Amino acid sequence: MRLTSKLPDVGTSIFSQMTALAQQTGAINLAQGFPEFGPPLALRQALAHYALRDEAQQYAPMPGLLRLRQAIAAQLARRQPATPAPDADTDITVTAGATEALYAVLAAVVRPGDEVLIFEPAYDLYGPAVRLQGGTPVYVRLAAPHFRPDWAAVAQALTPRTRLVLINTPHNPSGAIFAPADWQALADLLAGTDTFVLSDEVYEHLVFDGVAPASARQHPGLLGRTFVLASFGKTYHATGWKVGYCVAPPALSAEVRRVHQFLTFAVSTPTQHALADILETDPADTHARSLPAFYQAKRDAFRALLAGSAWELLPVPGGYFQLARHPALAPAGGDVAFAHHLARTAGVAVVPVSAFYHDGFDDGLVRLCFAKEPATLQAAAGRLRF
Repeated sequence: MRLTSKLPDVGTSIFSQMTALAQQTGAINLAQGFPEFGPPLALRQALAHYALRDEAQQYAPMPGLLRLRQAIAAQLARRQPATPAPDADTDITVTAGATEALYAVLAAVVRPGDEVLIFEPAYDLYGPAVRLQGGTPVYVRLAAPHFRPDWAAVAQALTPRTRLVLINTPHNPSGAIFAPADWQALADLLAGTDTFVLSDEVYEHLVFDGVAPASARQHPGLLGRTFVLASFGKTYHATGWKVGYCVAPPALSAEVRRVHQFLTFAVSTPTQHALADILETDPADTHARSLPAFYQAKRDAFRALLAGSAWELLPVPGGYFQLARHPALAPAGGDVAFAHHLARTAGVAVVPVSAFYHDGFDDGLVRLCFAKEPATLQAAAGRLRF
């Protein structure tokens, strides 16, 4: 029998490819975006506790445990005091990672013929997920080195068929963050339209240099049309747990839940209880508030280790990735060939940034993850100084 692919041009993710290459070659893996360190001990202990309790072994409620949703709502109310607090009953849906939340939003919102505006470079899930709904991705390029939106170009890209604008701040792979003027520009462009916003904010706490984290929810012109995605995996260094959530107004959340119930139905019950414990026992948000300084120190240490080398390091306002160029990245070979060369000869696996463009645009950049232990960063930097 023959199956015609819905995504004939899509292969294995570049992140999986480069991780496999790192394993084959013994290279230090700075390619895949996962922390090298684990969750806080108290969170691990909470998970172990609930893993042994009989009442935590069965399905959780479809939208997520109420106590976890209440803890999320309380945290958002503390962090965003000028914004109406979300209702735990109607506005918050716990999902199997932000990936499932993103897919559920797109499946709920996008119909055949709809357009979805995506800023590039973009996480490689975005375009294929839109296409699987019958939608058309429309790409607007962000220019290096700062990767800030060109709002005139965005205005030209918007059409009556634009169903949704997908933003990611802090941005993967560049770490760029939306400034107040960006939120205002987006709100102005969408005023009077029926266009929704999907704001991927999984790196929400990783904002550096004294800049306060900001969310699409905090702009009154965006609040009513926006789905906000968040990730416990990123916040608690537990990407393998695959727990995230979506925050949206009641009517929008209801549509997400219509899809979620048939996509995943419910997320791991012991894990949800453990996360609720941690949020409930940390009313000062100590862990989340510690993350900017924690990751900024790693960013600064990694950049210092490469200072004076041939690498050109781009600014990193947020996230845990460093974009960089090297003179040995010859235009004829391109960033993919250079990434393979680095893994095989220098012993460091990175991601070619052309993988973040639908058309393979190559600006001579690679992405390195610095969410690693000091010894790993020192060893990788030593190998990269060639």
